[in-house]
Amino acid sequence: MPKRKRIVVKIGSALVANTDRLTPRFGFMQRLLDDIARLRDDGYDVILASSGAVALGLKMVGARPENASVRDKQAAAACGMPVLLNAYKQVGLEFGFQISQILLTLGDFEDHRRFLNTRNTMNRLLQSRIVPIVNENDTITTEEIRVGDNDRLAAKIAQMVGAEEFIILTGVDGLYDRDPSQEGAQLVEELHDVSDYIEAASGTSTLGTGGMLTKLQAANMAQNAGCTTFIANGEAEHPLVSVLDGTRRCTKCIAHPEPVSLWDAWLADRLQMAGTLVVTDEAAQQLTSDDPLHRDVVVSATGDFTRGDVLHIYNENGEELARGLSDFTSEECRIMIANKDVPADQLLGYQTDAELIRPENLVLVQNRHLAWELPDG
Repeated sequence: MPKRKRIVVKIGSALVANTDRLTPRFGFMQRLLDDIARLRDDGYDVILASSGAVALGLKMVGARPENASVRDKQAAAACGMPVLLNAYKQVGLEFGFQISQILLTLGDFEDHRRFLNTRNTMNRLLQSRIVPIVNENDTITTEEIRVGDNDRLAAKIAQMVGAEEFIILTGVDGLYDRDPSQEGAQLVEELHDVSDYIEAASGTSTLGTGGMLTKLQAANMAQNAGCTTFIANGEAEHPLVSVLDGTRRCTKCIAHPEPVSLWDAWLADRLQMAGTLVVTDEAAQQLTSDDPLHRDVVVSATGDFTRGDVLHIYNENGEELARGLSDFTSEECRIMIANKDVPADQLLGYQTDAELIRPENLVLVQNRHLAWELPDG
């Protein structure tokens, strides 16, 4: 039996929820799930990353998108999630398939054990021909532990399950070379390097939390894992099939020809920064993924991190070089860096070689991962 292809589809809030009435858009859901049924018949396993729970619950808590507080949105998510899932379930049954719900937080992606547990659950659902519907658990998350947008959340899912295609359905035809409201704006139909268009990507919808910038960040994550991304308008008779068969315009972000391993993708494509290390200029020029990062070449460490967190590594000019898994807590790192003339085992009270990051846990950015700016201080 041939292996089934996998596709992740991200749905924006404005497609799922009516902007004025804040009710489910059943017409769109019918078209979407009709396409999913066709794709399943054609040998695809489909995963949905669907926004919309907050929007569908706002009316119940007496709030509007333009003035809802964090508490309003958390309560709205609790009210709106059953509405969203029930709508998908009703329509899914019309096409003969079952759905399931997976609610995730930042820790489910950043902690490797939880990442693997989530992947196992996802694989088991797909094995049973059940469509997983994934969303961030907005009811319990605070700003400090949020993914923040379903675009990057969906890209991490695409990496996690080894998807071949990733479709982001939104309210525009795709990425434009400038603000699409400006005269002469041109649709970018194909690109390899999303960093060329980062400055042109700005703005968010009324209901959503992600603009074109988060979509390009998500596309970059998917590209690194060998997954082709399509950014397309969801308002079409066949929103998915017409993208994949090339019958309507969209932006196609070509997968990297040499995808990284799942481990390297997990290390490199972060959703939030745990901490940073700044290394000397000499060490920066000699940095490779074949050698450990020793405390002797580290100038400073910032952030409050624990052993097993992924750190971003910079040179003294603030240019990001690599990302890697810390072998020490932030307090231990700072003690060792501030006292380089004292043996590390005397400082920490146990035997250690003071390698802050081991080579097998280090990934160079190398112009394929979008760089993060070094935080102030």
